[in-house]
Amino acid sequence: MRLDRELFRTIVAHTPLISIDLIVKNKEEMALLGQRQNRPAQDFWFVPGGRIFKDESIEDAFKRISREELGLEISLDKATFIGVYEHFYNDNFSGTDFTTHYVVHGYEVTLNEEELHLPLEQHNDYCWFNVDSLLKHTNVHQYTKNYFLSR
Repeated sequence: MRLDRELFRTIVAHTPLISIDLIVKNKEEMALLGQRQNRPAQDFWFVPGGRIFKDESIEDAFKRISREELGLEISLDKATFIGVYEHFYNDNFSGTDFTTHYVVHGYEVTLNEEELHLPLEQHNDYCWFNVDSLLKHTNVHQYTKNYFLSR
């Protein structure tokens, strides 16, 4: 369920958000990253993902987030859980007057590029990166790099 903007601002200002990040790889082991349009992490290359809604199971959230972020609904049993991560940002979706804290469940999936229908709501561009290049790239966010460093 999407929340009223002001209510969501209050929640982000006072509580951590629980989310899922999708570490998407292709057959060549390259990772899909999108260039974020919105805060936090605006303008950085980042993995697709989204928050889990209240009363939404992780399975249902995974399906919804994959559908919204990749244009392809994927069931959780097709993914590999890689861990829980924390992301701390100095800004938030509405500005810089408070921070954002995410508790992120990371899942890796391997997909065929042809299956994807990538939307432009959260990311204004997409690119497939080999792991070595994304780890060296200055505009790939450190939180995205951490998914690949920890493996």
